[in-house]
Amino acid sequence: MTPPLRVGVAGVHGHGRSHVDAVLARPDLELVAVADPRGGGDVPSSTRVFADATSMIDALDLDIVVLSTPIPTHTELARLALARGAHVLLEKPPVPSVADHHALLSAADAASRAVQVGFQSLGSAGVPATADALASGVIGDLVHVGAVGQWSRSEQYWRRAPWAGHRQLDGRLIADGVVTNPLAHAVATAFAVAGAAAPEDVVAIDADLRRANEIDTDDTSSLVIELRDGTRIAAGLAATAVRRHEPYVLVRGTHGFLVYLYTLDTLHVHRDGAALPRAYAFDRTSLLDDLAAHIRDGSDLLAPLGRTGAFTRVLEEVVTGTPATPIDPRLVRVEASGDETFRTVLGVEDAVERVAWEGRTFRDLGLL
Repeated sequence: MTPPLRVGVAGVHGHGRSHVDAVLARPDLELVAVADPRGGGDVPSSTRVFADATSMIDALDLDIVVLSTPIPTHTELARLALARGAHVLLEKPPVPSVADHHALLSAADAASRAVQVGFQSLGSAGVPATADALASGVIGDLVHVGAVGQWSRSEQYWRRAPWAGHRQLDGRLIADGVVTNPLAHAVATAFAVAGAAAPEDVVAIDADLRRANEIDTDDTSSLVIELRDGTRIAAGLAATAVRRHEPYVLVRGTHGFLVYLYTLDTLHVHRDGAALPRAYAFDRTSLLDDLAAHIRDGSDLLAPLGRTGAFTRVLEEVVTGTPATPIDPRLVRVEASGDETFRTVLGVEDAVERVAWEGRTFRDLGLL
């Protein structure tokens, strides 16, 4: 009988708890250790608890290291885990710069180990199905790819950790804006549908970043990205909507359009001349399951680090380019809900949809 793969999880509170539960749910994985300065939480008595990830990685022989730690720690901890012989499941965003992306790829190659990135949407069969639908010609020729995200995040969200709401802190890239963290999946999924993977696949980025909150980064933004094959991607993303909407990737063609709801794994095909769309649902594979299968049988990963370089190119532009512009206070509504305070932007829902549909930034559309 094949022994279980030995797993260590760094960062086990908040979203990190989902990784702990995922390991515990699989009989072919063993939760050997967890690491978190706040303690290990509810884990089996056989699981060792460390105060920091470095100590855990150095002390144990692990097959998989899951890193659900602050963004600035990703590159260093992932390289350490690879050097110790472990495969890595790295939470998104993976790394804060293109240089770190290339360095980590080189480290993984040198160690003959894999780095899977926690863009869960890339585990869905709906992503290649959307690309296939475009290639089939059902909506004609491609006009452009869009992405829409409308979430609601409180002022407290932007203060959830010392690094929250920052582009840079103490000289280190942080990348906690709406484009690069809360709605990063929208950008990554749009790239996957468009077939862009490497940083070099991106040749131009027009980033129009805005903010309603008193933060160092963006919470309401639009981007128009040009790829080297001529494809354009337009993303309208906001954490300042009145309520959460299902985010999606739009593929606009000359004879119709596709809407891929990446959190629901559903594709809606709108054809010119058809009264109603055709809707399709797809299965999703857990990225931890996918990494375990790769370790055991060498199958291709669904979200390897190499597939996320185009996203990191955008992230680097966002965190090093022109800072976010404050939104006109007349467009910002401040309301309390329970113990939280929310800043919402009037008209933001229509604005982000127009960005994706028309392929232009807020600035070029004369919005916000």
